[in-house]
Amino acid sequence: MVSSEHTVSDASTLTGWYKSSYSGGSQGDCLEVARGHATVPVRDSKDRSGPALIFSVDSWTSFIGAVKG
Repeated sequence: MVSSEHTVSDASTLTGWYKSSYSGGSQGDCLEVARGHATVPVRDSKDRSGPALIFSVDSWTSFIGAVKG
């Protein structure tokens, strides 16, 4: 269920969630990203039915590039 243009109110309604392999196994503060969508949903791994932010593919790619740089 999309609650606005840039969020999904209940992220558990989306499929394909994964955590980065860099997250480790400590279950600490992690983000999850969902594959297989036209946009890039991102959620807090500790709040699976909470909101997800929605990014365009170009915005997400720019963000990842900036983080790696």
